[in-house]
Amino acid sequence: MTWVFVQTMSILIMNQSVIDLFASVFTLLSAVVEVDGTRMSRDNIYDQLVCRIWLTRLPLWCFLLTSTYGIVLTALDRYIAVVYPIWYSTRVSTKRPI
Repeated sequence: MTWVFVQTMSILIMNQSVIDLFASVFTLLSAVVEVDGTRMSRDNIYDQLVCRIWLTRLPLWCFLLTSTYGIVLTALDRYIAVVYPIWYSTRVSTKRPI
């Protein structure tokens, strides 16, 4: 197991864990929190934000989509590492850009 493999997989797994945590929190909140949409007004900014963000479940769908892309990216990373090990070890770097 090379150092590049450990760093790349650690980054991908930690990223996936954080995204899944937020998706779980928003799933739980959307199941528990009820918002009464009958008393909302068009002039109130708070009501507009609740309507456009919370009632559409936008954060939940964003986190679920990001989670799916993270799983696909991890699978693609592992596929390339297994099929092309020499190319992967020479080309893939986890150095931070300056």
